[in-house]
Amino acid sequence: MKTTISARPEDMETERVWYVMDATDKPLGRLAVDAAKILRGKHKAIFTPHVDTGDFVIIINAEKVAITGGNKGTETVYHHTGWPGALKSIQRQQELDKRPEEAIRRVVRGMVPHNKLGDAIIKKLKVYKGGVHPHEAQQPITFTGGVQDRGDK
Repeated sequence: MKTTISARPEDMETERVWYVMDATDKPLGRLAVDAAKILRGKHKAIFTPHVDTGDFVIIINAEKVAITGGNKGTETVYHHTGWPGALKSIQRQQELDKRPEEAIRRVVRGMVPHNKLGDAIIKKLKVYKGGVHPHEAQQPITFTGGVQDRGDK
């Protein structure tokens, strides 16, 4: 009888793949869902909920992401500075105009676990405003809707 295989953290150190996602004219939510799935590792057969089995994601052209839906960017985003009475708010479209990298990171962060595992997962997300990134040495794979199998395993 076969047993269920559960991944361990030491098994995952050599199996990380880098993916590049182009955010040009893609809806923000769909981009974030695809990124969260890859970061979490749900596209792998070895996925284990309590272990970081995901891969790295590079998002380029963050300023060209599209906002769709009924709100069209009028949704209010809140954050607290930590000081009394310092609840700050900004509309989603204004946040994308000012700091598109942080806006995308905030949306993806909402789709990963809110604990230490989520903190480790979100560190594998790299977001850049323009079309250039400094991760060519990692030989990233272009993400085209579905996760491609590298075929070298």
